[in-house]
Amino acid sequence: MQKLHPVDEMLPLGKLFTYGLQHVLAMYAGAVAVPLIIANALGLSKEQLIYLINADLFTCGIATIIQTIGFWNMGVKIPIIQGVTFAAVTPMIIIGKTHGLTGIYGSIIVAGLVTYLVSPYFSRLIRFFPPVVTGTIITIIGVTLMPVAVRWAGGGNPAAKDFASAPYILLAFITLILVLFFYRFFTGFLSNIAVLLGLIAGTVIAGVFGMVNFSQVATAGWIGVTTPFAFGLPTFDLASIAAMVLVMLVVMTETTGDCIAVGEIIDKPITQQDLTRCLRADGFSTILGGILNSFPYTAFAQNVGLVGLTRVKSRFVVAAAGVILVVLGLFPKLAAVIAAIPVAVLGGAGIAMFGMVAASGIKTLSRVQFDGTNNIMVVAVSMGIGMITLAVPNFYHNFPSWAQVILHSGITAGSVAAIVLNVVLNGTEKTAEIKVDQNHYL
Repeated sequence: MQKLHPVDEMLPLGKLFTYGLQHVLAMYAGAVAVPLIIANALGLSKEQLIYLINADLFTCGIATIIQTIGFWNMGVKIPIIQGVTFAAVTPMIIIGKTHGLTGIYGSIIVAGLVTYLVSPYFSRLIRFFPPVVTGTIITIIGVTLMPVAVRWAGGGNPAAKDFASAPYILLAFITLILVLFFYRFFTGFLSNIAVLLGLIAGTVIAGVFGMVNFSQVATAGWIGVTTPFAFGLPTFDLASIAAMVLVMLVVMTETTGDCIAVGEIIDKPITQQDLTRCLRADGFSTILGGILNSFPYTAFAQNVGLVGLTRVKSRFVVAAAGVILVVLGLFPKLAAVIAAIPVAVLGGAGIAMFGMVAASGIKTLSRVQFDGTNNIMVVAVSMGIGMITLAVPNFYHNFPSWAQVILHSGITAGSVAAIVLNVVLNGTEKTAEIKVDQNHYL
């Protein structure tokens, strides 16, 4: 009898909920960030903002369930959470200011359809992702996410006068210490939920010192139902569609990296067929986002590190997180409770989670043969290109808008560089796949 892979292991209901909640808490701030940015940029009312957040959480949950459980010919069936991509923020703001929300949703629906249709062809690129490329991409993902954790640790808003003040930094540091304590000195289930315990303990400590604001809980509604096309029927502008399709091509590159990264962490190599199903789920979820008043969806890199940190590989855990997100989208008061977690607390946990992503990339690179190959140059230059916008966010501001969409994301720029450099320096043959021991082929 063939042994069941840990990714397909069904855990007891209590563990599914607890592990799933941990994933939700880890990604919640990132999940609601895009609706907040879009609403503020377009001058939407508070009621419209709340509606966008509810729609986002609800659709995010459905998208996650599709990706983890599988539906028809979609879903990679590994522990990946779907979330709104930040790559689409700037184009959506530009489209929204000219054509309104209906113009945004029209372009999203078409771009999602294009993503779904081209997925089988895009997935053929997986042969250009040997370990030297995947290890580099995973490392770039982790390093690129780290500033998010640092901003959270400082209070969330670098423009605020009290940003990086002593209370915020101390709270983040205490949370990080607590996560490490629970991870090191607890065992089994409790060790696996070290991040969740750290978030809860950090929030309690913050509450003692008056750093937790529950005012939104009182004002939030009990029930919020998302209805299709709540802001009007979508409108279709050719230039807007072209911009969003370009964004989705970028997103597909990032999703490929995230998918392969999770595959590495859970010891389940991703095949071309797996990647096709993963990208199709992205496309379908993006179409769904356009219909349900949300935005383009992609694999959420924030949660990749949590999978590695907890060592819990079951996809049903993340499916449970999807169910929790759907419930949060239907009951705004519950969502408001989670939103009350101080961002400094999230920052402390984020340092551990995002660092784990980078560490997973380094682990993959440790199996790569560097002596007698050009691999060290592939890694060096790709990492350098990936760090450009991390050091200077507006570095490409003089480039055409379409080029900025591609280059603004360090993950995308670094990924493309790694793929191209590997082909140029190592050739299209698998020259980097050198046997170094009985267990690893590079």
